[in-house]
Amino acid sequence: QVQLVESGGGLVQPGGSLRLSCSASGRTFRRSVMGWFRQPPGKEREFVAFITWNDDSPWYGDVAKGRFTIARDTTKNTGYLQMNRLQPEDTAVYYCAAGSTTSQYPRDYDSWGQGTQVTVSS
Repeated sequence: QVQLVESGGGLVQPGGSLRLSCSASGRTFRRSVMGWFRQPPGKEREFVAFITWNDDSPWYGDVAKGRFTIARDTTKNTGYLQMNRLQPEDTAVYYCAAGSTTSQYPRDYDSWGQGTQVTVSS
């Protein structure tokens, strides 16, 4: 079992930036995938990005392309989501998740953090 703890959310103005962190503990991440998802108010959870822990290969959902960057630091067992040029439609609870396969679907991830709120508003 993997325990995940997100941090870094908050209130930011349109056009601003935030960096989310996801600290992992528990089983080794060597052959795992860390994903980021978000859930806007009243909507379904949607895919943001994932990264393979071993070979550092990222993949982005449409909501993230060109604005967000996913990364990981294996020495700290921590993943990151750098979000730039944020807009009000990016307002959501952001979750990190861990799984064993590269996937854009929440059902394929078996460990989840508690989520961190990101609010983009002037």
